[in-house]
Amino acid sequence: MKKQIAAANWKMNLTLQQAEKLLDDVLANLPQLQPQQQVVFAVPFPYLQMAQQKIAGKQQVFIAAQNCYTKKSGAFTGEVSVEMLQSLNIGFVVLGHSERREYFGEDNQFLAEKLNIALQYNITPIFCCGEPLNIREAGTQNEFVAKQLEESLFHLSTEQLQKIVIAYEPIWAIGTGKTATSVQAQEMQAHLRSVLSKKFGDAANNTSILYGGSVKGSNAKELFSQPDVDGGLVGGASLNADEFVTIIKSLK
Repeated sequence: MKKQIAAANWKMNLTLQQAEKLLDDVLANLPQLQPQQQVVFAVPFPYLQMAQQKIAGKQQVFIAAQNCYTKKSGAFTGEVSVEMLQSLNIGFVVLGHSERREYFGEDNQFLAEKLNIALQYNITPIFCCGEPLNIREAGTQNEFVAKQLEESLFHLSTEQLQKIVIAYEPIWAIGTGKTATSVQAQEMQAHLRSVLSKKFGDAANNTSILYGGSVKGSNAKELFSQPDVDGGLVGGASLNADEFVTIIKSLK
């Protein structure tokens, strides 16, 4: 059964003290999670160990890194390896976020290498894909996002695909206050699943596909009600405990 996931992406926000309080507040108000539901906190690197300690004993709650490098170790000053993440028992890593693609020039092939090493170390990638505004306005978003999947994922085995979470992020809706309508989200996420099914068959139906792009407490339930929307990768709203708890409660 595919998981229904509420994933918080804190990005480069919060002091240590603010991060501790936010985690405490969310965890104190966490609803009883159903067997198919998971909550993931993607926190800045300095807070991984603290966050991992905070969730100790919590079922179906996980910590994610926001990135990793393609090598397990070496002379790569400032980078963080999957070997380091594994030593902290980190279960997830966000890869291919639009901000990494745009600001740091990460392309599909580079991300394929990151996926490979994360899977090698049994860390679940949350693989992000999505189109910018000019592509959406040109009506070529389906081809654009299919290419992202093909060039980063299609070398994987069916078994490996089932260890990956996909997050669809319309770049024009990230941090802008604009949100794809639930119909737009469903259309694209159904398209992504069809692209995956052509390559991987029935495994695509067991792959969680999240929506990311100005998810809020007020729109989460409608977005998550769509058959191919399996939860959300949440940015700004995840920095507010009440908002994020509302989003968690909106999971199917």
